[in-house]
Amino acid sequence: MKALVTGATGFLGMCLARRLHQAGWDVTAVGRDKGRGARLTAAGIRFLPLDLGDQDAVLRAGEQQQAVFHCAGLSTVWGTYADFHAGNVTATEHLLEAAQRHGAQRFVFVSTPSVYFDYTDRLEVGEDSKLPARFANDYVRTKYMAEVRVREAMDGGLSAIILRPRALFGPGDRALFPRLMRANRERGIPLIDGGRALLDLTYVDNVAEALICCASAPESACGQVYNISNGEPIRFIDAVNRLFAEMGETPRFRRVPYRAVMGMAAGMEAVYRLFKLNGEPPITRYSVGVVSRSQTLDIRKAREQLGYEPQVSLQEGFARFAAWWKKEHASH
Repeated sequence: MKALVTGATGFLGMCLARRLHQAGWDVTAVGRDKGRGARLTAAGIRFLPLDLGDQDAVLRAGEQQQAVFHCAGLSTVWGTYADFHAGNVTATEHLLEAAQRHGAQRFVFVSTPSVYFDYTDRLEVGEDSKLPARFANDYVRTKYMAEVRVREAMDGGLSAIILRPRALFGPGDRALFPRLMRANRERGIPLIDGGRALLDLTYVDNVAEALICCASAPESACGQVYNISNGEPIRFIDAVNRLFAEMGETPRFRRVPYRAVMGMAAGMEAVYRLFKLNGEPPITRYSVGVVSRSQTLDIRKAREQLGYEPQVSLQEGFARFAAWWKKEHASH
């Protein structure tokens, strides 16, 4: 079966492209990082450098593709609305047009459970749970806008499924756990209100497995949204302690009250906006909120309708990440 995988030079997309190739799929992996694309080529996977903003190039890439796995997107907590719209909405629109024009049998869109986030504790959140009146930031807003575009394409006859996977980690992670490692080396890991927030994490291969489940799911799954996680809620402080135990290191915590750190984050955001500073503020209100407020997902729907079942536990995932990290940084 022919499949187009976007974001294939990113964390999830590369994992999925490799998994599909190993399973015998004819994969066309697209992305913008030619250096990381060379790794896919070396693994025997067809790599196509592609800017999803180039509508004509996307249409060409979509020819003869039976399945489209849209893993690409601008995923960060800081940036301009124009960049988020281009990376998350326009890119999705181009892919949907290609899928519809060339008759793709299945379109799977990777969205985000951050659409549920409202700076309050929310446990066992279901796919039909009420969404906040105002999304947390432009990243979340534009990912939801992309979901709307996918639903519109579904109304036009496209067989599409939307996944909302939570907090991906594993070998190759350049964002979630590396930030903790960096904070531990520098000033210490901020521990907000004792680190009691209950979180969901998802090992990257489990998300890839969920995506593959979508490809073979019955037609009744099309038009649906599915939450994806490891199904093992864990408190922030426990996750950090277990990760660093696997690393053979001791975490250094800085205990900070929620109100104080939120005020600091708001101030930093204001300074970055006022002076149009490059890069991302050291802390943002959103990054503080997601580690200090409990949010767990109900994944029963994915289990029952997709046949999804996490294959790699949190503990095994921590061990695999630690082994990879040590190997990557052995000479540093």
